[in-house]
Amino acid sequence: MTPHDDSRHALVFGASGLVGRHLVLTLAEAGAQVTAAVRTAESGVRIEQWLEEHGVTRRISTAIVDFDAPEIFKGGPTAFASVTEIHNCAGSYRFGMTAEEAHSANVGIVEKLIDFAADLPRLQRVVHVSGYRVGGQDPATIPWSDDHRAAVYEELGAYEASKVESDAIFQAGALERGIPRTIVNPSSVIGDSTTGESDQLIGLATTIEQLWDGSAAALPGGGSTFLPVVTVDYLAAFMAAAAVDPAAAGMAYWILDDDTPPLADLLTHVGRHLGAKVPWLRIPVGVIERLPQRITKADPETLTFMSADRYPTGSAVEFANRHGIRMPDVRLSLERWADHLAAHRFGADMTGGRRFVDAGGLRTFELGESGSDRLILPGLPVNADTWADVASDIGARAVDLPGLGLSGGTGIRDWERWLPAVLGEEPADLIGHSIGAAAAVIAADRFPEKVRTLSLIAPFFLQAPAGTSTRLRPLVAAYLRRTDAARLSRMLTGSEASAAALASSRDDLKRSRAKRVAEQLALAGSKRWRAELREALGRFRGPVRIITGSEDPLAPDAVALLRSLPDVELISITGAGHHPQLTHGDALVELLRESVCVPGIGLSESINGVQITEEQIAAWAAETEACYDVDALKKRGRGRPGRGAEPFHAATTAGES
Repeated sequence: MTPHDDSRHALVFGASGLVGRHLVLTLAEAGAQVTAAVRTAESGVRIEQWLEEHGVTRRISTAIVDFDAPEIFKGGPTAFASVTEIHNCAGSYRFGMTAEEAHSANVGIVEKLIDFAADLPRLQRVVHVSGYRVGGQDPATIPWSDDHRAAVYEELGAYEASKVESDAIFQAGALERGIPRTIVNPSSVIGDSTTGESDQLIGLATTIEQLWDGSAAALPGGGSTFLPVVTVDYLAAFMAAAAVDPAAAGMAYWILDDDTPPLADLLTHVGRHLGAKVPWLRIPVGVIERLPQRITKADPETLTFMSADRYPTGSAVEFANRHGIRMPDVRLSLERWADHLAAHRFGADMTGGRRFVDAGGLRTFELGESGSDRLILPGLPVNADTWADVASDIGARAVDLPGLGLSGGTGIRDWERWLPAVLGEEPADLIGHSIGAAAAVIAADRFPEKVRTLSLIAPFFLQAPAGTSTRLRPLVAAYLRRTDAARLSRMLTGSEASAAALASSRDDLKRSRAKRVAEQLALAGSKRWRAELREALGRFRGPVRIITGSEDPLAPDAVALLRSLPDVELISITGAGHHPQLTHGDALVELLRESVCVPGIGLSESINGVQITEEQIAAWAAETEACYDVDALKKRGRGRPGRGAEPFHAATTAGES
């Protein structure tokens, strides 16, 4: 049998988990018939959607499994007579379980699976996922006595003990029932080696999160502490190959990357990659075991994994080489995994379209439609997350500016090399908010060939200067670092309604960004810089749209300046303040969905040879779901962005429409 033989039918238990999903993906891509065993129909739908998102066109089947029922599948083994291989990725990877919970989740499943597998007529292999710290148990010890079980669970903790017991029971059951078996003993499984994708947020991921959010006071382990890793795609490829290789029958393979750095070095590397402050203090495992958990923040069950032990990987390395399965670079894989974790805020936001990109050598966070020529540059003190809904609705991408949100860099001094890189190759429609409006104007002035239109939202340099308090950088930074989401919402919008939307911005400020925000707020008060930005805006010859809230208007002298410029449209959203993306998102989306208009077309003129009438102008106003002033509309038409037309001024009460 070959991996591309249509007679190959794989049944995957635990198909909705990290390893299970990637294994189903690998098997489907290899041409195998695949049935994913899931607990609920909804879980099956999610797997099918995930596979489709990952480019799989070959259909898979799903089957509901109930390990508490007398027969785990409806119809029993007879309904699965064509199955040739089983992959057992099922179980519970969770610390803090009781002994009874862990035994049921990890041991009971194996017992039921062995009974089911023994009655499959075409079965050629069962591949069982055990673990690098628990594999290699003696099946002759089964059954365990109650006293022995209690002692092991007490010594190792419920999770690890249940995996030790299930390893022994699987071997014993397979030998007794004559089931051909292969056991894989993976180390800590991290994300895909190419994308970093992973939704497993336990173990090493928890420690990395503590580094990232600044709550780690020290690094665990000494110079020899070895916590090896393996990427999920490597493990999936190994399992898919092992299931059909006759030489793998009866074998147990320890699957891990021997080049994984010692734990403290691994964490230092990942922490520096994330731009986190890495503690210099290292605490040996023996000391951690003696300290209270409230100080170490380490789950006692994880401490047994921190050892200097090495593992018998030779047979796995030989097998992988024979099948052309290459171990990816471990440091690069760790970086990509860490990027994925951080981009999704360690599970707080698992929506798609969140990623880190390189822009001018700066690690830059971006969300929304990749490659879109509509680019949102957020303001202060918020991040790109506050623009996620707007970006999604208008098909744009939003980025955190250098030194802000999740992006690397130090701030405005990085813009010169960062802006041309983040703009992309094709001319962009820039949407800049507050200080992001300054970045948009500078981009248009320095790189006019890369900027098609400007939409400036609450541009600070066209509004009245903020109070002198914003120049007290240490005080501002201290306040922002200590504020909570509700207080931040009140400060920015006047109510607590946007607290949830600002939770990630508050986390960024607490984590490391308050100082950078305070520096840029102080700079925003510079009279010289404000004047330079106004001059730069005046030099731009493309269409410009200025959107402000009625509660956050333009300065009178700025209005006079804008009236003197060609191709400038002024729009006011009734009731909005400085952050309309938080309070008037729908109105903002309706405005940004439309192209920047071509001004200066009178009633006697035409667009594409068609005469314009006052009735048509009124109809256009109704279409936009925004109440444009008809007198202002008479001075412009609706069309594609253009240049060199007469000045105009349009007002809207979009917030009331």
